[in-house]
Amino acid sequence: MSLRDRFNRFTGRSRFVVCRIFLHLAGDEVAPLLGILNQAGRKALQSEGDLQVLGEGLVEICQSLLQYQTYWRSAANEGDAISDEGEAGDYVNELFTDSAQRYLSAPELEPDTGTTTDPLTLPVTQNLIVMITIAAEGEVPELETDLADLGAMATGLKAIINLHYQERLRAIQVHFSPSRLGDELNSDHLLEFFPELIPL
Repeated sequence: MSLRDRFNRFTGRSRFVVCRIFLHLAGDEVAPLLGILNQAGRKALQSEGDLQVLGEGLVEICQSLLQYQTYWRSAANEGDAISDEGEAGDYVNELFTDSAQRYLSAPELEPDTGTTTDPLTLPVTQNLIVMITIAAEGEVPELETDLADLGAMATGLKAIINLHYQERLRAIQVHFSPSRLGDELNSDHLLEFFPELIPL
């Protein structure tokens, strides 16, 4: 089902909030988050985009990000409140396309073959960018504000978790860079490909 079709199923709804959050984490310990992000991506692929499965994965991602708050370095967010379902779906697609084209954001979704690679042969990234795009029904004041603040970002991530349990999420997309173990995102890449980031 296309995003537009998914939105059109909810006729009569008067308001959608579409937003994208960027969160930059840095430090020696951020690499394990790649496993959580890729696992959620594989489950989403296997479920063929089932919104409930996507939501469960999003909850796990948000909870993990909250646990890694010590490593948050910068953030940004954008979005809009839209009354037309088609326009909201188009905006989600626009944000999805932009996120997918960001540096090193192609996910590692191949199934696990059971073989292991010596981790000592792979560089460990010091930086990780997580991009979360959602559409939710109704008002979400926690997301309709500037999230480039530690407290506001934590509140926003908790609000996303609540939106899943309230069954108000209508679209979910998660991208991250780098998306593969062994790829590196350095300071120059951050400046070039994620210029909207604001230090926390």
